[in-house]
Amino acid sequence: MMNKNTRFIIKTIFSSLIRRRSRIMIALLGVAIGATVLLGMITLCYDIPRQMGQEFRSYGANLLFMPANNQPTMPLADVKQAVNLLPQDKLLGVTPFRYDAIRSNQHPYTIVGTNFEQVTKTSPYWQIEGSIPKNPNEIMIGTDIANFTKLKIGSTMPISGKSKQDSRFDEDLKITGIIKTGRAEDGFIFIDLHDLEVLLEQSDQAEVVEVSITATEAELKHYVETIKNHINTIDPHLIKWVTQSESSVLGKLSSLLYLVTFVVLVLTMICVATTMMTVVMERRKEIGLKKAIGANNQSIAKEFLAEGLVLGIIGGMIGVVCGLVFAQVISTNVFGRSIIIEFYLIPTTIIISALVTVIACLIPVKRALEVEPALVLRGE
Repeated sequence: MMNKNTRFIIKTIFSSLIRRRSRIMIALLGVAIGATVLLGMITLCYDIPRQMGQEFRSYGANLLFMPANNQPTMPLADVKQAVNLLPQDKLLGVTPFRYDAIRSNQHPYTIVGTNFEQVTKTSPYWQIEGSIPKNPNEIMIGTDIANFTKLKIGSTMPISGKSKQDSRFDEDLKITGIIKTGRAEDGFIFIDLHDLEVLLEQSDQAEVVEVSITATEAELKHYVETIKNHINTIDPHLIKWVTQSESSVLGKLSSLLYLVTFVVLVLTMICVATTMMTVVMERRKEIGLKKAIGANNQSIAKEFLAEGLVLGIIGGMIGVVCGLVFAQVISTNVFGRSIIIEFYLIPTTIIISALVTVIACLIPVKRALEVEPALVLRGE
């Protein structure tokens, strides 16, 4: 239960705020805007690595598995073991690749065996005309090959080559799609990895494995070291142009958001300080009267700081609601996904808003303490 003195102080504080509600509303609006930007920007800063990580995955994989110890291939069983060392909730796709040289109508080509379901996850930038192969002896060809051979979707492409056991193979493969990437893939023939293994008479091997995972550069380096320490047949590498670009963009974007937040908080502090300074000037006679009847500087300072604290808490609570909406709208419009809210940021925002408001009140309080009762009461 509150004693009479405490209830009187609280009543006095709220009465003072209500009497000057037109000016206090300006300060309250400033605090609410500051809290809105603070929570919105910090929420975005915490969630942007996840959002941008998913956006960057559209540029391709960010982790590469290569055979270790100068071996031409690596066992897929070891690849599976390495993948199990990664956080499964962040894993977007794992695509194995196997390469071989073949001929078609006396022209040399590179045929690539892969998992088509996974390649669409690790290489979403592939532009596919037609569809991916779903049946045996179906292939996709790069746009450069299509232009050179004049082959179209539905055409048959004869190929010939040698297996790893030195036996020859000749097959007629049906084209179901044409790939355009603007990269080396435009000059390759793509076939299901299992079908290529049948032709090569060698199974469960891969030359390259692309991994797409939502993680920062530091996390990726940790995963690389973990795999190296547990599996000696695989040599994992970061795809540096992807990871470095991602880290650079995230760093600059986070710095920009923090800078904007800092500027808004400074402006909030100036707004509150200016408003409270005006309130002090309006209450000079009241302050002088209180001092004249025995109020000390400490009690007057506490009263003004308490008003600032109440203002900060109320403004912070309004800003929290607006900030959550603000962050959600930006995330939906920019990334097309809902943001993940860190709920501990809500009380943190209210506390920071209250602290900023109290700090902003320090100069007006100092001015209030300088009021001379005798001069004020004489009307000077």
